[in-house]
Amino acid sequence: MKIGVISDTHISSHREGLPEALLEKLRGVDLILHAGDLVVLDVLEALRELAPVEAVAGNMDSYQVKETLPGKRIVSAEELRIGLIHGWGSPRGLPERVLKEFSQDVAVVVFGHSHRAWQKSVHGTLLFNPGSAKRDFFSPIRSCGMLTIEGDRVRGEIFQW
Repeated sequence: MKIGVISDTHISSHREGLPEALLEKLRGVDLILHAGDLVVLDVLEALRELAPVEAVAGNMDSYQVKETLPGKRIVSAEELRIGLIHGWGSPRGLPERVLKEFSQDVAVVVFGHSHRAWQKSVHGTLLFNPGSAKRDFFSPIRSCGMLTIEGDRVRGEIFQW
């Protein structure tokens, strides 16, 4: 199973659209996870044209997004459970904070907020941040991620452009 992972798209209007390089990476995936800061719900509609989408709200999302999406959720994929959350506060300590939000047994915690792509296994749980799909002050490089699940194993990969 291939899962496209994105966060921090920060699309402020339906006219802005998602970067073509991002859409190209997501074509053919089985599922898309969005770890918050969509800003507008139109982002979900664009992504659903590619694959089913699971998403959470982030701190910069509109009221409408926050009313529609939860702040965190657990997604089942194949035989694994994936914690999905945006994150908050300083980038320092962010991975530890988001990991503590999932007391359930999860194989992966996907998060965003820092705009910095990052992955590390901590006590058997893969912490995975795809970075930001939009270039801005906080992220001079655009990025997204891919989780590949084979049985009870998961592998993460970061793509930058």
